[in-house]
Amino acid sequence: MSTGEGDIAQLGREYSDLKPVVDQIRDWEQLVEDIAEAEAMLGDPEMRELAEEELPEMRARLPELEHAVQLSLLPKDAADGRPAMLEIRPGTGGDEAALFAGDLARMYQRYCEARGWRWEVIEEAMSELGGVRELVVRIEGDSVFARMKFESGVHRVQRVPETESGGRIHTSAATVAVLPEAEEVDINIDPNEIRIDTMRASGAGGQHVNTTDSAVRITHIPSGIVVTSSEKSQHRNREIAMEVLRARLFDLERQKVADERSADRKSQVGSGDRSERIRTYNFPQGRMTDHRIGLTLYKLDQIMGGDLDEIVDALTAEHQATLLAEMDT
Repeated sequence: MSTGEGDIAQLGREYSDLKPVVDQIRDWEQLVEDIAEAEAMLGDPEMRELAEEELPEMRARLPELEHAVQLSLLPKDAADGRPAMLEIRPGTGGDEAALFAGDLARMYQRYCEARGWRWEVIEEAMSELGGVRELVVRIEGDSVFARMKFESGVHRVQRVPETESGGRIHTSAATVAVLPEAEEVDINIDPNEIRIDTMRASGAGGQHVNTTDSAVRITHIPSGIVVTSSEKSQHRNREIAMEVLRARLFDLERQKVADERSADRKSQVGSGDRSERIRTYNFPQGRMTDHRIGLTLYKLDQIMGGDLDEIVDALTAEHQATLLAEMDT
């Protein structure tokens, strides 16, 4: 891409970002103007009745538009529109934790399907009972990271496992990480700082998927991050593994900046702390509780079926409220 094309593309992105802000401000200005005209009409006997009829509705809309303008002026997360890497791993709870990790994976896949997003499995290791030992997925679509970023953290489940004969409720957990996809311009990886190993790809239980040494493992020596990919094409595996490595390093950089910015405060929503218990799924009660915002919903079946919009909208609104409060201080 030439410099001119790059500048045009950048201007296009800036225009796309600014247009909604300008539109919101114009709508607000127009309403303020309409209210002033209607108030002036109160002194005209012929127009007074019409003005009295329209003014209450217009005045009621004013706070809504003011709030919309405030939201449009909030600092944007540059990664919101990017694809995301979703990583799910079982925590405490053995086989039951792996089964729950699988349930979370299906929940997110259904959510993605409902939104028309593309779900591409990068790395998958299954347990003998059909649970998930590790899952890395690339999700592509409209506003993926913006909608998924609050899912990072520890998800806890309370239910009676199928393997439990006594009917006792067990508690287990799985960890979810959502990372924005990084572009090469975001993260420059020194070839001298990585080690690339090829190995034989294996499936669930250790069975060999094929007999060629196609799987790729990349180790980033300075950070100790290890990434693997087990597609059939070794060349594609190298590309995929580098994409995941860039996403993890980009996430570390973003986390460092966020930690510095929030050194004097702790924003619960979107803190990105992977060790933070964010949500409990209680199957006997059909209840989901998000501990960060105190949201409890009694529709667990729908949630596990991918109906996450009410939760995501509530988390987004809380995050916006926090940013607004910071702007006012």
